[in-house]
Amino acid sequence: MLTTTTTRVLEPGDLDAALAVLDRDPVANAFVAARVQVAGLDPWRLGGEMWGWYVHGRLEALCYAGANLVPICAGPEAVRAFADRARRAGRRCSSIVGPAESTGALWSLLEPHWGPAREVRARQPLMVARAMPADVDPDPLVRRVRKDEMELILPACVAMFTEEVGVSPLAGDGGLLYQARVAELVGSGRSFARIENGKVVFKAEIGAATARACQIQGVWVAPEHRGRGLSVTGMAAVLDHALREVAPVASLYVNDYNAAARAAYRRVGFRETGAFMSVLF
Repeated sequence: MLTTTTTRVLEPGDLDAALAVLDRDPVANAFVAARVQVAGLDPWRLGGEMWGWYVHGRLEALCYAGANLVPICAGPEAVRAFADRARRAGRRCSSIVGPAESTGALWSLLEPHWGPAREVRARQPLMVARAMPADVDPDPLVRRVRKDEMELILPACVAMFTEEVGVSPLAGDGGLLYQARVAELVGSGRSFARIENGKVVFKAEIGAATARACQIQGVWVAPEHRGRGLSVTGMAAVLDHALREVAPVASLYVNDYNAAARAAYRRVGFRETGAFMSVLF
């Protein structure tokens, strides 16, 4: 019997089916799930389209197509369908990111049309923590960033982003979208920092958040303060907030070559459960 498959842009009425797919892996899908739960599937509110891949009329896989292209629960056939749609639409994203296997397959199909990429990070371990470490005390000086401290936290965020991604987030639109995102995290109480003498020495954010999982991002220690163990105790403080106030599981993903960061996260109790991949343009 022939398998009938189709791919289309999802509409608001497809929300429950989309959430069911996202819920298959609430940790890996936290970033997209959080956006969908807040914005629904309307492209204007979501910041991009959600593509659905159907088998015999049943929604089996998704692909978020916005500033990032993100394959979700996508096997080989779904990846081929999403790659075909992305190729015909042309590149509109600044990165492709997601589970390493499906993202790698997607990029292999798109690279002849979209390549070369500025950078490919083929393996970024996905790390998960479900409990606080018994032998690490959270840094008591790490706290929520206040709304009146935007002028302090923004330079640290820009420095972290530039160091991590290789380009400044202030390019293009002058940083308006990036500043709005930082302000959103501060306003929602999900931006944390240790501030000494008016300067940020450690920071991190709880970025994506659902009732089932949240994702910690933007971990950064000011260069002149590295080597003091602030990343370990600081992460313990952020993890404590995340597990007590946000979700029962906290995750993050990190570059495989960043041995120091991976060691710090393991010290706090994070364990590798999979891998992401990022293709940066």
